[in-house]
Amino acid sequence: MKRVKAACILQTLVFMQKEDCGFSREQILSMNRQEVSRYKSSLERTNTRYQIISEEEQADGSIIVRVRKQYNDKADVSEYFA
Repeated sequence: MKRVKAACILQTLVFMQKEDCGFSREQILSMNRQEVSRYKSSLERTNTRYQIISEEEQADGSIIVRVRKQYNDKADVSEYFA
C-alpha cells in the first residue's frame, strides 16, 4: 500500500493578452499585473499554501510567474515551504 506523505505543484504561468488587442505595452502590462494580483488573491481566499518562486515581466508586456503551491490540504507540505 502506498500513501502520499507530502505533495506540491510547481507551475509556470504566463499572464498575457491577445496579441492583436490594440493596447500599448504599458496598458497590457497593467492588465496583466491586475490579473496576477487576482490570481494571488484567489490563492489567499482559498487558503492555498503557496510560494512565488519568481515573477518576471517580459518585453511584450506578459508576466511569467513561477509558483510552488500546495497540492491538497490533507498532505503535509512543510518540507517544501521551509
